[in-house]
Amino acid sequence: MRHKLTAALLAFGPVGILLVSLLDSLVIPLPAGVDVLVLTIAANEPRRAYFAAFMAVLGSTAGNIALFVAVRHGARWLAKDSTPSLRRQKFQQWFHRYGLLTVFIPCVTPMIPFPLKVFVVSAAVLHTPLFKFLLVVLVARCLRYFGEAWLGLHLGPHADAFLQRNAWLLLALALAMTAVFYMAIRWREGRRQRQS
Repeated sequence: MRHKLTAALLAFGPVGILLVSLLDSLVIPLPAGVDVLVLTIAANEPRRAYFAAFMAVLGSTAGNIALFVAVRHGARWLAKDSTPSLRRQKFQQWFHRYGLLTVFIPCVTPMIPFPLKVFVVSAAVLHTPLFKFLLVVLVARCLRYFGEAWLGLHLGPHADAFLQRNAWLLLALALAMTAVFYMAIRWREGRRQRQS
């Protein structure tokens, strides 16, 4: 089924990737669907590789932003209690400091299906600034899809198998990057407290 869908969408080329990445981020999760399309176009049509990656970034970012904005407005409309509990306030404080790291990991890691929408919804409900959210999604998606285009160009039809074989290594690298960001945030907070 996945191969038939991939073949049908490849007929549309990068425009197909734009549509699939938009749907994947906004409504219908298609685990590894966009990744396979980017890799396939990069391997079969090298001159369109980076354009395909650009379309994937564009569609995915637009889909995530649309979901974020829809949830943000829906959460305002459904909010009944304007005074959050102490437990909720603590979670909000934690999410404002580190929550975007939980968005970064599933955004950047290919071939391992993570529930990205859960973190997008959390970011929207907890009033994460739109610009920060956009920046994290954009950086993660650029790393992911342009990296896949590069792999497709250099490994050809073997790129998909390479990613599947090394999916857990890529996850470990994403977690390591997250740990570095976390430590940098903690260090910066500690420095601010010592200065004040």
